[in-house]
Amino acid sequence: MEAVRIEAKVQSNGRVVLNDLPFEEGRDVEIIVLETHRKQTEPKSNPLKGSVLKYDDPFEPACPPEDWEALR
Repeated sequence: MEAVRIEAKVQSNGRVVLNDLPFEEGRDVEIIVLETHRKQTEPKSNPLKGSVLKYDDPFEPACPPEDWEALR
């Protein structure tokens, strides 16, 4: 199935008109309508980026090995 992305504005009567579709006349198509969100320009994939100020010892265990119950 070929996907085509077309952006259009909703008219005052609630209709959306799609022109110049790249399909032959009479072909069946599926239409899915999604609202675009253009105001979100920066992805939120790294919300903690830049929040770490200092590493004391990042590879040091959180507790001494003798305190681990799993090792007993």
